Amino acid sequence: MTRSHADWIAAAGALAFDGRPVIGGERVAARSGETIAKVNPATGAVISHIHSCDEGDVDRAVAAARAAYESGAWSRAGAGFRRERLIELARLIEARSDEFALYDSLDMGKPVRESSTIDAPGSAALYRFYGEAIEKQEDLIPVTPPGSTALVTREPLGVVGVIVAWNYPLEIATWKLAPALAAGNAVVVKPPVEASHSTLLLAELAVEAGIPAGIVNVVTGRGSVVGKALASHPDVDMLAFTGSTEVAKQLQQYAGQSNMKRLALEAGGKSSNLIFADCDDLAVAAEKAAFGSFYNQGEVCSANSRIFVERSVYDEFVRLYREAARAYAPGDPLDPGSGIGALVSEAHADTVWATIENARRDGTIVAGGTRPSINGSRAFIEPTIVTDVPIDHEVHTREIFGPVAVVTPFDTEEEAIGYANGTPYGLAASLWTGSLARAHRVSERLVAGTVSVNTVDALGFTTPFGGFKQSGFGRDLSVHALENYSDYKTTWMQWG
Repeated sequence: MTRSHADWIAAAGALAFDGRPVIGGERVAARSGETIAKVNPATGAVISHIHSCDEGDVDRAVAAARAAYESGAWSRAGAGFRRERLIELARLIEARSDEFALYDSLDMGKPVRESSTIDAPGSAALYRFYGEAIEKQEDLIPVTPPGSTALVTREPLGVVGVIVAWNYPLEIATWKLAPALAAGNAVVVKPPVEASHSTLLLAELAVEAGIPAGIVNVVTGRGSVVGKALASHPDVDMLAFTGSTEVAKQLQQYAGQSNMKRLALEAGGKSSNLIFADCDDLAVAAEKAAFGSFYNQGEVCSANSRIFVERSVYDEFVRLYREAARAYAPGDPLDPGSGIGALVSEAHADTVWATIENARRDGTIVAGGTRPSINGSRAFIEPTIVTDVPIDHEVHTREIFGPVAVVTPFDTEEEAIGYANGTPYGLAASLWTGSLARAHRVSERLVAGTVSVNTVDALGFTTPFGGFKQSGFGRDLSVHALENYSDYKTTWMQWG
């Protein structure tokens, strides 16, 4: 059913909020009794109070996860049992997809049109994907000397800590939880304080789906307290994270200082988009470039925010790109007609706006560059296109995490590749060309976990997603993500 703006407003008004963590399958209060006011960035209104957990709450959650894991009710359950529970969880998410969509939209400002049609149903589908994948994994019997047999099996790691970013709260939690659970682990999730509600609902539905209590725990609060405690905990066997490169580096230190826990880190990005003059359709390239840089308010780790265009088509591309950017005009996130929503907070919008002002001073703003007030909130920024800035300017080098992109001309293929690889990041890249030879040649040299040819930011359930360099290591999505949450065990039996 297609919902109108008024329908979504009414549904949001009927939504219940509970900011308490989920530990051992139950809602509990944080030990401190303290809470954090959660503001809807699109209106400035306080919508709930998130419980501010501390190290003691993390201890409780880890203990609950460890006990549930050691009981074997999940870790040693048959593959068929885990499969059915994850598929049931997928069904429950689908049944309540509008609630999930509203939680993420109200928490972090994304358009409900996207959270209801992409994020929530996509998350449900991913639990189903990993549920089905469980029974399709194979153990090995390698060749050994006569009189012996070796079994090579993949075993769960134990208790997995998960730290989730706020830009895709439900989806990113799912990218970690689905394979971690499929592999047989127990999990403790630290959701973003900016957007905790969808993960809390997910933990409740996990119990309803028949996943044993204590297998999925959610501890709310600030990253400087809860995230640090989780990364430093000696009884957490592995930590999965999506967020900034700066925090990823801190987590590496905490892991090393504690129990040398394993890490899978999806960190920052500053993705490039190379437009060659032999591109088959420049208008399509411009439309996709607008999507790649402005979708989700530009709050995307793999956003193609650095666009390099061959000089002979540069002026025409910029004209087309400016036109395409109009489709992403900001508006009320609950209005299905809005191009983009609010940034996650006015404070974050202040940071993005400061970057725009610097670019205005040092270069040229050819589109956008305004900050409208909508619903009384200043968390909205119009998609902004910057040109005429040097290659070492911060709009080229810093992950802005907002609707800001820079366009720069190049003269040779070698120059374009140098520009694309000239950052400490290596998460994603795109290129547009009508030459198959160039597509192979350039994509091979781009240092990026995913290279999209004649599209942008391509991903799917069957392909791994992650980065090189300071964009982190480990992979989300695909069956390869199961490798983050399990490892090989060799059982050698000697008969003679």
